[in-house]
Amino acid sequence: MKRYLPYILIVVIVAAVVMLFTKAQDDNPDRRKLNKRISLRKRDKIPYGTFVAYQQLQHLFPQASLGVNRSEPGYLDSLTAFEKQQALIIIAPRFAADEYEMKSLLEFIRNGNDVFISATDISDDAAEMLNCEIRMPGGMFAYFSDDAIFDTLTVSLAAAPFGRGASYTYPGKQYDAHFTRIDTSITTVLGYDGEGRPDFIRVRAGAGNLYLHLAPLAFSNYFLLYGNNIDYYEKVFSLLPRDTRKIGWDEYYYSKKAGDKKDDKRGWLLVFLSYPSFRAGLITLLLALLVYTLLEMRRKQRPIPVVKKPGNDSLDFVKTIGRLYHDKGDHANLARKMAAYFLEYVRNRYKLPTTELNDAFVKNLHIKTGADIHELEPIVYFIRELDGAVAVSDRQLAAFHKQLESFYKKA
Repeated sequence: MKRYLPYILIVVIVAAVVMLFTKAQDDNPDRRKLNKRISLRKRDKIPYGTFVAYQQLQHLFPQASLGVNRSEPGYLDSLTAFEKQQALIIIAPRFAADEYEMKSLLEFIRNGNDVFISATDISDDAAEMLNCEIRMPGGMFAYFSDDAIFDTLTVSLAAAPFGRGASYTYPGKQYDAHFTRIDTSITTVLGYDGEGRPDFIRVRAGAGNLYLHLAPLAFSNYFLLYGNNIDYYEKVFSLLPRDTRKIGWDEYYYSKKAGDKKDDKRGWLLVFLSYPSFRAGLITLLLALLVYTLLEMRRKQRPIPVVKKPGNDSLDFVKTIGRLYHDKGDHANLARKMAAYFLEYVRNRYKLPTTELNDAFVKNLHIKTGADIHELEPIVYFIRELDGAVAVSDRQLAAFHKQLESFYKKA
């Protein structure tokens, strides 16, 4: 063990230096960048977390007890199915409830409770039972995209029951959806997206209500702290009764994936990993085994000397001549030299005549090399037009060089 101690110390020292360097880089304000990860978790203070929304609930409902639910409907952690004046809040990328869970939620609502759901997509079972259809512009691509067309979320509230219609916006990610069909006999529209399409509805069931909202980023830290958008949050949650006694913040649907069933059981390893102390111990053990394995993998015999590959003097000469022509600005002559080298390469390597550079030549070269015919056509057509070209621009030369390099790598 003593002979391995220096190596272990070196690994520890290197890891400490890397961590310190990384922390120093992170602390540098010039290197800080906006964290664009969509979290929607209550503990995250990043722009697209929901820390603010969760903390503000206690101010809006000071008399209510606030808890966290990590279980499926019917087995709620902080709420009970037989009491009234309760509210369940679900903010997640997708509301993946199956038929059993939807029936449990509706029974919970009929007993005099409220469920608020904000998600960009809902399961087929949920859509069928609520008799609605939704559409997400850009699909799930919008979740990962930084494209400007998916920025600048805008939402608005209906005049009734909020007194007057108001619009709210921010310059962050959009990531929302809208309803394309609703059941007007049981549904009330409460809000709209930036295009005036409904994205917030209320469905009455028994003595309670189900609120379905399709722009979850409207409850992100970034949105709520931008301008006066906190007013949107307060008005939306003013729909919940002021005498609500219990509020459950749901985390079950955040981690549930599409297709998961209520009778799925976690394996024994996942159960153990749910305990932080066990998880930390297991990670430490795996790291120790990794260090031990790396130390045992070191060579026991004398190292084999590295033999350098012989240099290609011809290729070096060609590169030198090419740089000479490029420095002199004679792009047309340099392009002709490159074309001549390409044609000679084709003749010697693939035994193809290069007297006629036509479509038949391109097709034969495609068959011989296996290169994409759409990549060969620009090369051949450019060479064919070089004889009559007076000059070649920097951009044309660079594009021609890039096409040839791609061909040599694939051929």
